[in-house]
Amino acid sequence: MDGEGRFLRSLAFAAGEGVAARSVAGSSNVSASILGVMTGRRRRSRAGAAAATSFEQRLPRGTGSALTLGFLAAVSIYGIVLGGHVEDFRQAYGEPRHAIARALGFGINQINISGLVELSPTEVLGAAGISPKISLALLDAAEVRQRLELVPLIKEASVRKLYPNELSISITERKPHAIWQQNGELFVIATDGTVIDMLNDARFVRLPLVVGDQANVQSKDYLKLREEAGPLKQRIRAGILVAGRRWDLKLDNGVDIRLPEEGAGAAIARLAALERDQHILDKDILSVDMRMGDRLVLRLSEEAAQIRADRLNKKPNKQKGPEI
Repeated sequence: MDGEGRFLRSLAFAAGEGVAARSVAGSSNVSASILGVMTGRRRRSRAGAAAATSFEQRLPRGTGSALTLGFLAAVSIYGIVLGGHVEDFRQAYGEPRHAIARALGFGINQINISGLVELSPTEVLGAAGISPKISLALLDAAEVRQRLELVPLIKEASVRKLYPNELSISITERKPHAIWQQNGELFVIATDGTVIDMLNDARFVRLPLVVGDQANVQSKDYLKLREEAGPLKQRIRAGILVAGRRWDLKLDNGVDIRLPEEGAGAAIARLAALERDQHILDKDILSVDMRMGDRLVLRLSEEAAQIRADRLNKKPNKQKGPEI
């Protein structure tokens, strides 16, 4: 405008410097941003690699192979299902869902059972419904516990799943206490009188025998009487509850001991002393009645009674004196 071009130079300078400055600044910022991004990427890549390495270190060796094989097995099983061979597969390997879970590493490889006294591991597993064809992942622990507690000999049971492939079973057995005879049938009973099962196992044949209605719930009283009998205990074969109030004892020679309702322990102790001193139970008798407290009443066998009668008849009669 002034003819010397100063205005133009100013504009050109201003415009040139402005563009240059913005470009440089822009280049600097862009470069810084790119460097920052690249640096961040490197940092994140290193952190990711470190995390991946740490994760790999935590995994057991062979985990990837196992998962791959499990996946392939699952795909194969799925193909079998689609092919309509489910029933054949089920008979050979169990339910497909359990087979898939086993293929993925959730089979049952170890079973720990505690609390066994009378039962065997085979009996427990059979009652629980556990077989090689099931998987830990799909096993219903509560259902297994309920199955076990249906076994009369099992009082309580607990079942725990320990992943990936371990099962823990703990049971509390009822203690077989005696054999109860009722209506011609024999039952194994627990201490509280609960019927454990029918007597069909030779393990329990030597248990004490109680007979009669409600004898199962009063069996503790009978066992106490056996202990109070001392050496005579070995000869007692059964306790018979009479009218729910008192006990008769059956000995090994068939003799019946009728005990009183009150003081039965003292009565059996007295009988044991008489047997020790006089061997009264070795005589030809059918029963000893101790219900009268102060005396014993012996019932002889028919043969012994006949012999006694014959002896009495053979005794000479006293001669009568002359009549006056």
